[in-house]
Amino acid sequence: MEAREVRTAADALKIVEERGLTHVKLGVHDIDGVLRGKYVHRDKFKSVLEGGMGFCDVVLGWDVNDQAYDNVSYTGWHTAYPDANVRVLPQTCREIATEPGNLLFLCEFVEGAEALCPRGTLRRVLDRAKAMGFEVKVGFEYEFFVFAETAFSIREKGYKNLKPISPGFFGYSVLRNSVLSDFYRDLLAMGETMDMGIEGLHTETGAGVLEAALRVSDGLEAADKAALFKLFTKVLAQKRDWLATFMAKWSKDWPGCGGHMHMSLWKDGAPVFFDQAAPHRMSDTMRRFVGGQQALMPELLGMVAPTINAYRRLIPGFWAPTVSAWGVENRTCALRVIPGSAKSTRVEYRVGAADANPYLALAAAVGSGLWGIEHGIDPGEPVKGNSYEKKHPAKAQLPRTLMEAAGRLKSSKAARDLFGDAFVEHYAATREWEEREFRKAITDWELDRYMEII
Repeated sequence: MEAREVRTAADALKIVEERGLTHVKLGVHDIDGVLRGKYVHRDKFKSVLEGGMGFCDVVLGWDVNDQAYDNVSYTGWHTAYPDANVRVLPQTCREIATEPGNLLFLCEFVEGAEALCPRGTLRRVLDRAKAMGFEVKVGFEYEFFVFAETAFSIREKGYKNLKPISPGFFGYSVLRNSVLSDFYRDLLAMGETMDMGIEGLHTETGAGVLEAALRVSDGLEAADKAALFKLFTKVLAQKRDWLATFMAKWSKDWPGCGGHMHMSLWKDGAPVFFDQAAPHRMSDTMRRFVGGQQALMPELLGMVAPTINAYRRLIPGFWAPTVSAWGVENRTCALRVIPGSAKSTRVEYRVGAADANPYLALAAAVGSGLWGIEHGIDPGEPVKGNSYEKKHPAKAQLPRTLMEAAGRLKSSKAARDLFGDAFVEHYAATREWEEREFRKAITDWELDRYMEII
């Protein structure tokens, strides 16, 4: 039996038995999109398939540095950190390319934790789309830097003078991808093996930076593939004593890393964004979808730019948007409408950073579009030319800091309608915590600027 054929708990047990596995790997994504998991014995796996299992609920209550939030109500020292139950998702069964023969299954939080679960949050948004008669198709696109460094050497160097796997600006380089063809081959093969196929892979403009476009999938599967692609790209690199990073902007000297999403809506197996007779071939449904995305982007930005570092990327002139504007084939805008055939007409949500949790970024992008359809929001005229040089209304300005974004999310009625009060309160608090942690740090810039002179 092939991993891609697994659909039910019975299928999951069958494939484990056929392979004679003693253990399988289970994982659940936390608020930041980090996969937390463990190996479990096949006997335990059988009982987990039947009744679920528990992860300490600190998985939803700590940051990427495993520090416990002190400002959330769901979990904390006041609750004594009990288990939060998860269910195994048999249909997510995957080969593990770096562990030949072994299998990975994703999980979702259930019961009280379900309201905070990133995958569950996206699933509820997609259920909303389904209730409106829509299917969502998505292709994620990631930029990431790769260094000839290890997880130890970057720390020993203090994150300075890092050696990229290739030098200089050289976008779409056949020279680079030919010299490094072994890594490209392994990355492409991993995508096929793990059912997160790569449609296109090329060098971006920067030292050691690549861009991978994942093949289009249905909404929830697309987010699964995006999350696993990020993780196992890092695994593959580290097994070569290299290091891949999806950090939004690691250096002031190089462009940042985007996590763009190409999306369209379908109904009864047919695309609904295309209208041959309409301006830009945009149907009314597409216009309203884009209108909702444009209107709510300032309120939901914290879900697609979720770190302090993500706001280093959102500056003029570095291929990242600064206002919630839309344009037709315009890469200076946050929303790029791409007119094509009926099947290929889509909108590219360009404001997202590579460091975003794919489940939450997609939930924000799709949820805001559905809100636009529900409320009949028209986006107005598209921006022509350089969006950075245009005057935009104040309501289009995006938050400049994570704290501001958290505040906008917390006060957003639309966000509460789309994602629920429990999620909005918890997630906004986690972003406020992140900003507070940052404010404790003394940067090299401050020391250089103030220590002697001021």
